[in-house]
Amino acid sequence: MGGMRNYLIVTASYWGFTLTDGALRMLVLLHFFGLGYSPFTLALLFLLYEAAGIVANLAGGWLTSRFGIRRMLSVGLTLQIVGLLMLSALDPQWGPAASLAWVVGAQGIAGVAKDVTKTASKSAIKSTSGGDGRLFHWVAWFTGSKNAMKGVGFFLGGVLLELAGFRGALWLMALLIATILTAASLSLPAALGRASASRSVRELFSKSAGVNLLAAARICMFGARDVWFVVGLPVFLYASGWGFLQVGGFLAVWTIGYGAIQAVAPMLVTRSSDGLSREIPAARVWAGILALVPAALMLVLYLPTGWRPDLAVVVGLLLFGVPFAVNSSLHSYLILAYAGSKSAAEDIGFYYAANAAGRLFGILLSGALYQTGGIGSCLAGSTVLLTMCWGASFLLPPERGAPAGRAARAAASSG
Repeated sequence: MGGMRNYLIVTASYWGFTLTDGALRMLVLLHFFGLGYSPFTLALLFLLYEAAGIVANLAGGWLTSRFGIRRMLSVGLTLQIVGLLMLSALDPQWGPAASLAWVVGAQGIAGVAKDVTKTASKSAIKSTSGGDGRLFHWVAWFTGSKNAMKGVGFFLGGVLLELAGFRGALWLMALLIATILTAASLSLPAALGRASASRSVRELFSKSAGVNLLAAARICMFGARDVWFVVGLPVFLYASGWGFLQVGGFLAVWTIGYGAIQAVAPMLVTRSSDGLSREIPAARVWAGILALVPAALMLVLYLPTGWRPDLAVVVGLLLFGVPFAVNSSLHSYLILAYAGSKSAAEDIGFYYAANAAGRLFGILLSGALYQTGGIGSCLAGSTVLLTMCWGASFLLPPERGAPAGRAARAAASSG
């Protein structure tokens, strides 16, 4: 019962955090696009947010092992409050360069907050699940419900921008996080998640083949999503005549649906007794299906089909969501299955550092490709990255803890 209680507390805390994180992304994107920022400049606003996440995940995994989940969850929530309040202090009278630097700095703090909080929260699943039997279900529910809350956050960001304005919305979100911080600090045991931490940088980066290959696949998969989802898609829809609430509402519905599919992913994948022999082939199949979607959508946009471009992109994104959600849920399970029990937080932090690197790469490409070639160029970039993700899935080892040097032989012998 104690494990379930702690799991529910951490999940609820991360729900609240994710709600504000999704709202913040939509607030920044729509507010500054309305002020006349170009697509590439909008991408730069999220540059430090994602770059800081790479370091935050690596350090967060080590710090979580050393200081425990409760303390690091509190650190992440506190940093989110600081980032929100810093962003609310932006003065409209500042020049463009000063405003850009201030927003990038505030986003950097929010990026650290998000990834420290995520690493601590995902580590809690490994610490409380009690084995592989519940692990896939718990991580699927956690990941799916988290993304559903992010979708609600996208919609909330559009609503708050309309009703409370930019600054008022940020103050309301800071108050929500402060309430969550107080409740989580008083509810979780101090020793939850503490373990032996790595004693050197080399040890921190010395991962098993499974962790390394999943990290590579994650870079490609999330880069492929964000190369059209983060900047290109909202700007494309807004430029096609959609309003703030329409853009935020659609992205919210998509993300909620995506989260719901993640939550039921265990029902779509046949479980194996060893936790890997059926799950790895499933990851290969879903990655292959995923790579086909942006390629097909790109053809629809360029061929004379008679479809309205914005509606074609909406349908394409709905189709993209199903294999992306299942594949993402499988990856989230596999990293916890591959993670060593004594260094689970560090392995998870390393993996999500790769996740942040993929998002950073995808965001920069999203702004650059959209500005040079529109949404079609973004889809082409997504197709290339997803093909690389699919290829990496064929190298995943069929056993836990396989050394990196044996990865190719193990993958080949498994079929």
